Amino acid sequence: MSDFYRVLLPLLGLLLGVLPGAVRGEFIDVLDLPARHSPLAERAPLNDVARTGDNLVAVGQRGHILYSDYTGGHWQQARVPVSSDLTAVYFPSRAKGWAVGHDGVILHSADAGGSWSKQLDGRQIGALMQRHYAALAAAEPASEQWPLRLAEAQRMVEEGADKALLDVWFADERLGYAVGVFGLILRTDDGGQHWRPFGERTYNPQGLHLNAIGAVDGVPYIAGEQGLLLRWNAEQQRFVALQIPYAGSLFGVIGLGDELLVYGLRGHILRSADGGASWSTLDSGLQSSITAAAWDGSRRIHLFSQAGHVLRLLPQGRSLEVLPQSVMVPIAGADFAADDSLVLVGNRGARSQRLP
Repeated sequence: MSDFYRVLLPLLGLLLGVLPGAVRGEFIDVLDLPARHSPLAERAPLNDVARTGDNLVAVGQRGHILYSDYTGGHWQQARVPVSSDLTAVYFPSRAKGWAVGHDGVILHSADAGGSWSKQLDGRQIGALMQRHYAALAAAEPASEQWPLRLAEAQRMVEEGADKALLDVWFADERLGYAVGVFGLILRTDDGGQHWRPFGERTYNPQGLHLNAIGAVDGVPYIAGEQGLLLRWNAEQQRFVALQIPYAGSLFGVIGLGDELLVYGLRGHILRSADGGASWSTLDSGLQSSITAAAWDGSRRIHLFSQAGHVLRLLPQGRSLEVLPQSVMVPIAGADFAADDSLVLVGNRGARSQRLP
């Protein structure tokens, strides 16, 4: 061994003993690790984008949240207290918004997306469910459903933080829902200060993934696996199932009045003109999944595919046109900016364009 290595190796041993975290890299949970600021965040994978007043907010991997001016032309990275992958964002008002993601994380912003605080994470959800269903079991000891739900809560405690939330929607600054895998659904009535499980008021006996939640004329709808489509019933105070002629995964709902569109796997789009009582299939001509939908300033519905297609619903509502795209890039989320330019996000970050 050379004299160089005789000197170097003891020094390395000293460093390993004195600075084990710095040299070896101690594990830090992504729920405790703030998102790293990066000049490339605008080009990193993003999963959703939403309007907040005249501005835009986008969320993506490793806790990245970006906010932009009204055109989507200049993005800044927000301060975020976690590094979990984020899946969805929603703003019911100009200033206040919520984002959700993996590890059961729920984030809140009170300044139009510039900074965020954590309201809940997956380490808390299992215990939250235990307390909730234990109280219901004590109130209704003869009911057979509470022991089953308590067992599910115990499983979630044992599994830890691994509980992905896939979407979030708020009716206003107080009432909101977050939905996710294996039927996970949470509700808040006080702007996220307290969240409570809502599975007992949601028809989902198989515990299917709840992929998306949105509203049509203020009425919430939930889209899930295996053709699961739920609508809020105000009289029953619960989410009830609608029957549709499709058994594949659904990724969203959009509509106005009695006109509803649901979309999902392999280009499937279904239309109802009577509030969900009957359905017909719209031919998208695509095999790629429809991943997002948005209204433009003229109240025209646009749909977007995993392969980069942009479709517009024609005025009669019975057919679609595919709009030409110069570059076909996968689309995970979309919204229209205040100047009616289209802002798209996906695995190559954010971009904006004008549609004909």
